[in-house]
Amino acid sequence: MMYCIVKSLQRRVVRLLHCGFSRTIGAAVAFAPMALTGCVSQAPQGIPALTLLSAPPAQSLADYLGTDCEAIWALKGEQVDNNPLFWLRGMDCATRLAPERARALARGWGEMRWQSAFRQGILLSKARITPHERRYYVDRLDTLSAEIPVRVRPLYQMWRDEQALELGLVEARGRCNQLQQHSDRELDALRLQHQKLSAELARTRHQLQNLMDIERQLSSRKSSDNFSSEPASAAGDRERVPDAGALPSGSAGSTSINEVKP
Repeated sequence: MMYCIVKSLQRRVVRLLHCGFSRTIGAAVAFAPMALTGCVSQAPQGIPALTLLSAPPAQSLADYLGTDCEAIWALKGEQVDNNPLFWLRGMDCATRLAPERARALARGWGEMRWQSAFRQGILLSKARITPHERRYYVDRLDTLSAEIPVRVRPLYQMWRDEQALELGLVEARGRCNQLQQHSDRELDALRLQHQKLSAELARTRHQLQNLMDIERQLSSRKSSDNFSSEPASAAGDRERVPDAGALPSGSAGSTSINEVKP
């Protein structure tokens, strides 16, 4: 295509020089679009056509990024509310406010309009509010979200996602605390059970030791009783056996007479 353009320009310049025109450069420039048109019409189908860049929008937005944080919340109006740079600056300033100051500013925006609800939500998002309060302001703005302009909607969605993450974090911490408390209660119960079992074990050992002492005492007493009873029984047996020389004479004579008697 460039070769075609150059050759066309060369031919037209040479023709103008032969005709004696003095304004050759201007004529060449004037004829250049025609040459381009002729070459482009013969261009292959695979080359994409050139498109003109769209002109920038005529309407410009006011820049609030340099506005003082103390004065940013006093601004209002349709142009202010429809400017995403205003809300971006408000989010930046809300992170630097003390919780008491943020609550005081938020009390001035109690109207049921998306502008007021969004201002309250931005101001109180970093004011150490409770999860119940945070959910209330999110739900309140959700009911008015259909009125939020298209320009501001991305910032609203970003703010809402951040609040959802905060609520999810609070719920996760709550579940973690409940699990920790449950684990602590179980550990306390196991500790008490261990102490009770240890006391029972010590009492059982003490009773077992007492029984062993009693058994040992009984065993020693029985052995001593057996040892002392053996000599006494031997002496009694000797006393019960009669001596032959100690029998009376009458008894012996009668026995002999009876034996002699037919």
